[in-house]
Amino acid sequence: MQKMTKTLCALMLFAAGYAPGLAQEMTALETAQLAVETLLRQVRDTRHLFTSDSEAYYSGVEDVLDRFVDFNVVAEVVMNRFADAASDEQKQRFGRILRSNLTRFYGAALLTYADQEVNFLPSENPERDSPQSTIVTMELTGGGAQTVLFQYQMFLADGNEWKLRNLSLAGINLGRQYFTQFSALMTQHGNDIEAVLDNWQ
Repeated sequence: MQKMTKTLCALMLFAAGYAPGLAQEMTALETAQLAVETLLRQVRDTRHLFTSDSEAYYSGVEDVLDRFVDFNVVAEVVMNRFADAASDEQKQRFGRILRSNLTRFYGAALLTYADQEVNFLPSENPERDSPQSTIVTMELTGGGAQTVLFQYQMFLADGNEWKLRNLSLAGINLGRQYFTQFSALMTQHGNDIEAVLDNWQ
């Protein structure tokens, strides 16, 4: 009962927008658990909007993702070796583009699994974990849906808040997949980052 009460209190504070000081007391695993609980609740509460008002549905999902994903860092992960040539403004713009992409990808994927059982797994490679970086693995299973594995690459951001910088879904590394797309566009547009952002889909 005490554990459940603690989780519910933390969930309420997280839903209010990361109360100051709370994130500093949370581990990467606790942050991911809280974020997933909040996100799944958001999906369950608003999935009726998916067909009638998809923008409202995705807006709610994006609000949750904004609380625990650093999209500027995600942009640098995707840009990879091209990040050094990008301006801060370009990185921020690309972060906004990826936020929209991931919101739609992740929001649509979770519609099928919002009611399924959530299970966080022990670290597969604890020796690779560090005080500043770790991978949190979660699986969604149950009902008639197949089990899907999510892996969150977490890092300790400014303010001692754990944030997500990359995501693997069912074995697909989104950062790597998006980098392949980014690299191909760089070749197509003569290494013009602005043109790449203009033509990103």
